[in-house]
Amino acid sequence: MGDFMLMGEYHHTIDEKGRLTIPSKIRYELGEGFVVTRGLDKCLSIYPKEEWDNIIRKYKELPQTKDVRNFMRIFLSGATTLEFDKQGRINIPSPLVTFANLKKDCIIIGVNDRLEVWSHENWQEFINTNEDNLSDIADNLFATNINI
Repeated sequence: MGDFMLMGEYHHTIDEKGRLTIPSKIRYELGEGFVVTRGLDKCLSIYPKEEWDNIIRKYKELPQTKDVRNFMRIFLSGATTLEFDKQGRINIPSPLVTFANLKKDCIIIGVNDRLEVWSHENWQEFINTNEDNLSDIADNLFATNINI
């Protein structure tokens, strides 16, 4: 593994028991035993085991400042290892369902090293807030690669 990229946008529904179907294409990339936790911007992040191990290794190398400790408290306290059931679903713990405001319609997106699970409302809000700024963001991110 290691040399993969998660991408794409998928629309699925979560049931009242917190079960969410993950597309088969992505299930293969995630592999066995992956980790879900609180993400940034009111979504959940799902990491393949290898990526999760990289994050924990990097965390252990950071100076233990108050910001680092606080971030990891929130990040790790919500973390849980999941597996797929026979129908290709994951069972998201209720505190995480509440955190990400997952009600029925969910958006699953691939973001390189992780998946993100968004409620339909939060995703729309994110898109509406950021799409007008996309070209400015791109200019800022990639401007340093331009030789003048």
